[in-house]
Amino acid sequence: MIQLLFTLIFAEMALIIIFVFKTPLRKLVIMGLDRLKRGRCPIIVKTVAGTVFVVMMSTIYSVASIHTRWVDEGGDITPTDQILLAQHLLEASLMGFSLFLAFMIDKLHHYIRELSIRRKTMEAVKKQNRAFEDGKSGASEEIKTLEGEASALREKIRQLELELEEKAKEASSAEANAGALKKQSEGFLLEYDRLLEENQNLRSQLQSLDRTLSRSDSKKVS
Repeated sequence: MIQLLFTLIFAEMALIIIFVFKTPLRKLVIMGLDRLKRGRCPIIVKTVAGTVFVVMMSTIYSVASIHTRWVDEGGDITPTDQILLAQHLLEASLMGFSLFLAFMIDKLHHYIRELSIRRKTMEAVKKQNRAFEDGKSGASEEIKTLEGEASALREKIRQLELELEEKAKEASSAEANAGALKKQSEGFLLEYDRLLEENQNLRSQLQSLDRTLSRSDSKKVS
C-alpha cells in the first residue's frame, strides 16, 4: 500500500513538473488528459478519488483509536501499536498528499487549457485586426485613387463649362450678327423695290416723252 502510494505521488509530481515546462511532452500529456475527461473517465476518476478519501478517513480513524487507547491505558503503548500508528499516519499522509496533487494536476490542466484557448483567441483577434488594418489601408488607397479621379473629372467639367460659355457667347454673337444681316438685307430689299419703282416711273415718263416727241415731229412733217 505504501509503495503504491509513493509510486502514485511520484507519478503525480512528474506530471506537475511536465506541466511547469513548455515541452512537446506537455502537449501529449494535455491531449491525454483531454481524452480522459471525455466519456466515463471523469466518473471513474471521481470514484477512485472518493475511495481513496474514504480509506484515508478510515486510516485516520484507526490512528485516533490507537491514540485513544494509548491515553486510556495511562501512556503505555505496545511496539505493535507504535508500528501500526506510524504506518497509519504515513498512509493517511500519503493518501492526503496524493489527493492534493491530483487536485493540483486537474487545476493546472484546466488553467493551461484555458490559457491555450485564450492565446488562440488573441491570435485570431490579432489576425482579424491585421486583416482589417490591411483592408483599411487598401481602402484608403482606393479612396485616394477615387478622389484623384473625382478631382480630374471636376477639372474636366470646369473646362467643359468654360468651353460651353465660350460657345454660348459665340452663338449669341452669331445670332446678333445674323439679326443685323437680316435687317440689312431687308433694308436692301426695300431699297431695291424703291429703285425698281423709280426705274419703272422713269421708263414710263421716258415713253411718254418719246410719244410726245414723235407726235410733234409728225405734225411738223405734215
